[in-house]
Amino acid sequence: MDVASLKGRIPNEILESMLSRGIISFTPPQEGAIAAGLMEGKHMLVASPTASGKTLIAEMAAVNSIISKGRKAIYIAPMRALATEKFEEFKAAYPYIKAAISIGDLDSNDLWLSNYDMMFFSTEKFDSLLRHGLEWLQSIGCIIFDEVHMLGDSSRGPTLELLITKLGTMSNAQVLALSATVGNADELGKWLNAEIVKSDFRPVTLQKGVVHEDQLYYSKDNSRKLDSRELAGGSRIPETRIIEDTLEQKKQVLLFYSSKRNTESAAVRMSRHTLPYLNAEEKKRLAEVSQKVLNSLSNPTEQCKKLATLIESGVAFHHAGLMNQQRSLVEEAFKSNLLKAICSTTTLGLGVNLPAHTVVVKDVTRFEATHSERIGVNEVMQLFGRAGRPKYDKEGRALLIAGTKEKVKDLYEHYMLAKPEPIESALGIAPVLRTHILAFVAENFLNDKESMQKFLSKTFYSFQYGNQRHISNVINEVLNELKEWEFVEEIDRDVYKATRLGKRVSELYIDPLSARTMLNSIEGEMDMMDVLFMICNTLEMRPHAKQTEEAEAQYIMHIHSRKQKKMLTDPYSMDYGYYDPARAFSTALLIKDWSEEMKEPAIVEKYSSTPGFLYSKISNADWMIYSAIELAKIMHKSVHKMIETRVRVRYGIKEELLDLVRLEQIGRARARLLYNNGIKGVKDIRENREKVQRLLGKEIAERVFSQLE
Repeated sequence: MDVASLKGRIPNEILESMLSRGIISFTPPQEGAIAAGLMEGKHMLVASPTASGKTLIAEMAAVNSIISKGRKAIYIAPMRALATEKFEEFKAAYPYIKAAISIGDLDSNDLWLSNYDMMFFSTEKFDSLLRHGLEWLQSIGCIIFDEVHMLGDSSRGPTLELLITKLGTMSNAQVLALSATVGNADELGKWLNAEIVKSDFRPVTLQKGVVHEDQLYYSKDNSRKLDSRELAGGSRIPETRIIEDTLEQKKQVLLFYSSKRNTESAAVRMSRHTLPYLNAEEKKRLAEVSQKVLNSLSNPTEQCKKLATLIESGVAFHHAGLMNQQRSLVEEAFKSNLLKAICSTTTLGLGVNLPAHTVVVKDVTRFEATHSERIGVNEVMQLFGRAGRPKYDKEGRALLIAGTKEKVKDLYEHYMLAKPEPIESALGIAPVLRTHILAFVAENFLNDKESMQKFLSKTFYSFQYGNQRHISNVINEVLNELKEWEFVEEIDRDVYKATRLGKRVSELYIDPLSARTMLNSIEGEMDMMDVLFMICNTLEMRPHAKQTEEAEAQYIMHIHSRKQKKMLTDPYSMDYGYYDPARAFSTALLIKDWSEEMKEPAIVEKYSSTPGFLYSKISNADWMIYSAIELAKIMHKSVHKMIETRVRVRYGIKEELLDLVRLEQIGRARARLLYNNGIKGVKDIRENREKVQRLLGKEIAERVFSQLE
């Protein structure tokens, strides 16, 4: 179907935008969606492969809502990076539509959003906005849920499921659910009361195969040898052959591994095989990227140095242990065809759109808690979806690696011929529902057991399992807990009201169990270590840092020297797996070391960690200390030490620098520079302007002085 054939049936703005981007015809999924009533406001589940045009389907529905119906549209994604990417794409396509993105602060009602027509959110952020009261909810005409297969994810799925259910009862907006891998699309579509658009269409043909040694098997009767340069002393392992085979075709490759360590060691192995494929201009530009990666931290760690060196060879690793800036630099260098290969954990299979000609899934097992288990067909298909770049490739390759000849058939049948697993709800356990049931009451959305049960009977969990008795038991269990913790009170038989404390816990978007842990720990006299250990005992601070011998010894001393032993919760009552207070204490020591101005490389080495882990703990600690301060205010407890600790954690400074960092432009490094040169507070800045200007430079100093006036 040609785009022009819809003239008069859809807003001209959509037609003009598509034609200006060179979109002149619709893909089969897009045709199917239009025929199924997309522009008439029908609810819709679109299940089709990556790059088949799902984003354009969502875009058409959103813009139609805004222009034809005068109603807002919202896009909700499980990953912040994905929401950001779609926001940037939409702004470029429709610069005249007021678009906004909100993925951050979970304790804000963001009233400014009411002035915008198209909005992009992370799942948790929009759920948080509902908890704060959303005055413009009824003005929404279109709601898009991307990556809806995440319903089956144990950590993200429950919030997404309840958000879909809640919006289904609170709003009459058109709902679009998008996914590349849905094994039970018909079941999910019925739950959503949606038209189902399923398609196997891919703009780039995908060849799926299994590699053993130098042989690539596409099927029983279709195999070939991999081309490979005979490099002196070159490794003959399959990944190397695949990389060389791909680069010989002037293409790029993504390799997925099960752990951060594996990605790094693989990238090191591959570096001498990618280097010969770089020209002089690429080497020059990669050297610039390398320096930016190296300087992402003022004190580069060994990981930073390793990544920077590898980038100059045309290969990189990518995992959660990197700084956000480093991950972005790697992604952009790959999109620009500077990097020829990336070795990544499976997290790169979600979120940002980073396709390559060839995708290799090296590890199909992952260590989970106490044992190794195979990753699912859905996850492998998501990773395979990165293979084949529209506009660049006529076909893409998605490959698995078999360690033995016998394994080839097993992998082919298990992953190539199998259908995606059905999505299964992860909702039906008490710990998962605890935070949401408190939110129901705090929002005055649902205040009695009967209405809660009726609402939860509309969830995907209930649709799949129909276990109403179990749901009833979970509601009773959670309400009794919340009542015991004084977060809700029973004002009539089976009718509940949130206490002031409970409402604040819900608004702060923290687990009620974490709030209870902190409230049990707040005492009159708390030093910095008390505050840090308190917040590190919360669920939000997991996973914890590696326990050091020093941490174990200090933990025992700390407990024996403190009166507030009730700080600790029974290790087996946390509901979220085994809890080790000594590891929580080790995490507190890591944050304390940061706040004592220990350099990042030293912290990373001491705790066998990564820069990404360190900064994620600092960010989470900032949020949890803020939450503890808010709860302490309600309980009329002293917050002075917590406020001081929060500032020290945020900036990574010793107590003596607190006065200096009150001024913008002065952070950890500049405050220490000033202090070591005799400028020990704001008063000294006023009295030593020339010295400050010499230390900070004229431009920065002027910004600092302007605040004093």
